[in-house]
Amino acid sequence: MRYKTVIWDLDGTLLDTVEDLCDSVNAALESQGLPTRTLEYTRSVVGHGIADLVHRSMPEGTDDLFDATFAFFKEHYAVNCVNKTRPYDGIPEITEYLKAEGCGQAIVSNKVDSATKMLGKLYFPDTIPVVIGESPTVRKKPAPDSVFEALRQLGAEAAGAVYIGDSEVDITTAANAGLPCVCVSWGFRSRQQLIDGGASLIIDSPAALLDYLKGE
Repeated sequence: MRYKTVIWDLDGTLLDTVEDLCDSVNAALESQGLPTRTLEYTRSVVGHGIADLVHRSMPEGTDDLFDATFAFFKEHYAVNCVNKTRPYDGIPEITEYLKAEGCGQAIVSNKVDSATKMLGKLYFPDTIPVVIGESPTVRKKPAPDSVFEALRQLGAEAAGAVYIGDSEVDITTAANAGLPCVCVSWGFRSRQQLIDGGASLIIDSPAALLDYLKGE
């Protein structure tokens, strides 16, 4: 194996969550009489946390409605976050292989901690033991705090660890944590956006990712 520890981003890397996120954003916007957003728009702005997602989705000049819109989003997403969400094809098999090879694995996400932990437990209950989301005690990415906390909980060193994500936020997070970054192109950013964000390695399929992690 090429690495001893794999730190995963969640949205756009392990799970395709964009449809549920878009549905909850639009339900929240509609609750305040605001225009809705397309799936493509939601895909383009995911990655900086749910407060940022909701704020970017609101029209200019409507900041006075943010608190109510965000509160509605959180309530709606809490009960609708697995309607359309699913792991990308081939991803569960990768996590199972890594576990069998003795690799430590963790998820770090800018999604609220409760939702992150719920999704991790639902989809990767036996393969990814450490799951960390946004909380008052851990600064959200691109700060490296969640990565450092994941390594601490795994009892792992940064040496021998890799970060895998799908956005410019992940590229910066990995750099801030001092880890190599593998970018995947099946997530929420285009290949060109990853290149523009400083990606040094982009992998286009879970099968190719597994081969890379094996050292092949």
